Amino acid sequence: MAAVSVQFAPVEDVMAPTASFPPAPQHIVDECHDAIMTAAAKAPTESLEPVTTSVHRKRNVFDMFRLDGRVAVVTGGARGLGYSMAEGLCAAGLSGIAILDLQTDLGESACKQLHSEYGVSARFYRLDVRDEVAVQDAMDSVVRDLGKIDILILSAGVADLVHAEDYSPAKFRRVIDINLNGSFVCAQAAGKHMIAAGRGGSIIFIGSMSGSIVNWPNPQSAYNASKAGVIHLMKSLSAEWAQHRVRCNSISPGYMDTPLNTTYEETYFHEWKSRTPMGRLGQPEELAGCALWLASDASSFCTGSDILIDGGYTVL
Repeated sequence: MAAVSVQFAPVEDVMAPTASFPPAPQHIVDECHDAIMTAAAKAPTESLEPVTTSVHRKRNVFDMFRLDGRVAVVTGGARGLGYSMAEGLCAAGLSGIAILDLQTDLGESACKQLHSEYGVSARFYRLDVRDEVAVQDAMDSVVRDLGKIDILILSAGVADLVHAEDYSPAKFRRVIDINLNGSFVCAQAAGKHMIAAGRGGSIIFIGSMSGSIVNWPNPQSAYNASKAGVIHLMKSLSAEWAQHRVRCNSISPGYMDTPLNTTYEETYFHEWKSRTPMGRLGQPEELAGCALWLASDASSFCTGSDILIDGGYTVL
């Protein structure tokens, strides 16, 4: 291809004036000068506020953990891990909390204690998480009684230690039905209210390190399978409901010092401690800080995450 030569006019030619104008009459110049000086004399002399280039208003990081005006629902919140997390949320300023549990006496006592210590409006609803009709009724009642649902913690669960060859199908199904199916039914019922309200919300699933590893030598195939399912259910819902500003995350505890675990003190308790790098079991209140973070605006960009709190057990 032949080269093409393009020539541009010199800069001085391009910028040269094409016409000349006579100077303005002196009386016009004088009038403009007088107008400028008059305006300058009338201008305020105080200094202006400094201009900031930041587009974000700074917030106190501790304020981001506050839950003032919000309503939480905790399944399995009558005692143990569920109650400790409920207590942590109440300490951050909840306006209302609903405890959903099968144990009426413990549930009512928990609500009285939370109201007495934190002044929160606390309601108890007896509930079997396997009953989808009862679950929907309970969530509807929470909205009617407390106004809304902003936070859901899914702490109801059971565990068996049964060797796989001896596990009856009915007993295996019970664990799956409570831990996995119950988590879905409750998340679905509360999620519908969150989506309809248009404010978003936070759903916190309680998984387990057993959903990621097989914590030998415990014979607990049903529990392990159920918690693995809970974690993946959480991830699935986090993807589906992100468009509705409903965040889904999970907390996966290691061995915790709860009444349920202490029943195995003679068989597994000491081995659990020896296999945990920190050399002890976790305390229920050690989950409360994580639950508060996930429930609050402090974690507003976190969804689909499973957070292990296991004393280092799963790093080995």
